[in-house]
Amino acid sequence: MEWVVKIGGSLFPHHATQLMKALQGERVLVVCGGGKFANQIRKYDNEIHFSDDASHETAILCMDITGRLLADKLGFAEAVYSLGKAEKTLDKGKIPVLLPSRLLHYLDPLEHSWRVTSDSLSFYISQLIHAKHLIVTNVDGIYTREPSIKDAKLINEISAKKLLSFGETSIDAAMGELLLQFGSNCFVVNGKYPERALSIIRGKADVDNIRYTLVKGD
Repeated sequence: MEWVVKIGGSLFPHHATQLMKALQGERVLVVCGGGKFANQIRKYDNEIHFSDDASHETAILCMDITGRLLADKLGFAEAVYSLGKAEKTLDKGKIPVLLPSRLLHYLDPLEHSWRVTSDSLSFYISQLIHAKHLIVTNVDGIYTREPSIKDAKLINEISAKKLLSFGETSIDAAMGELLLQFGSNCFVVNGKYPERALSIIRGKADVDNIRYTLVKGD
C-alpha cells in the first residue's frame, strides 16, 4: 500500500462515494473520519462530560461506522479490520477500507483527547505500513485564517513546526506534533474534486497545478 487516504467525515456519503470511484486501481488504504456521528459525541461531551477514554474510543467507533457504510455501497471496496486483510483485499483488486477500532484499541498509540481525531489516527496507521498520507477533506487545504473569512489565503506548503501555532485547522491540533515526531509529511486536499486527490497520489500535483497544502515534518 503506497498511500493511506483519510476521507473526511464531512464528505460522507455522496462526495466520499465519488472519491472512492476515482480511487479504483490505486494502491491505497482508505480510513474514514467519524463525521456527524463523532461530532455528535463531541457535542454531548461538551454538555455532560464523558471520560476521555469513553470519548476517544466511541469517536473511533464512529470511524468504523462510516467506513463500513461506505464500503457497503461499493462493490469494488471491502471493509477490513486488519492491515493483513487490507493487503489481501488489494491483491484481489479491491480498495480496503480499514475499520480501525480493533487495531487502535490494541495499540492505543495516541493521547485520549479531542486534539486527536481521525487525521492523527490515520497518519499513525500510515507510519505503521510506511505509506504516504493524504487527508481528503471539504476545503482546499490549510488557510491563513478560517476559510470562510474573506481574506483567508490557502497555504501551499507549511512546516509542521509552524503549524503548531495554528491549533485546530482543517486538520486536528495533534498532527503537527506527530509529523515532527516521525519526520514525515502529509498532504491536505479538497475531496469534492476527486481529480485533485488523484494528482497527488500520482505525483502530478504541481504539473496539474491543483490546490492543496503540503505539511512538512522532515
